Amino acid sequence: MATLILSNEQVIELVKQLPVGQQVEVFRFLLLQQWGKWESLSCYGAEKARLVAQGRGLDWNAMTEEEREVFIDDVVHED
Repeated sequence: MATLILSNEQVIELVKQLPVGQQVEVFRFLLLQQWGKWESLSCYGAEKARLVAQGRGLDWNAMTEEEREVFIDDVVHED
């Protein structure tokens, strides 16, 4: 079987030509390939957010989603 070598741009252009249902299938495949890494990073980030909040006298688990967003925004933009 011959091997076809394509650039990333060519692959993306080919995927764009697929019907939406097949694009979804490709997306699902790619998502599942990375899911373990994403889940691990998500858990790591949540734990670090809890620790930073605790260090500032806050209870991450008791915070609302809006309070968490404000907290993260404050942490990201502090000097």
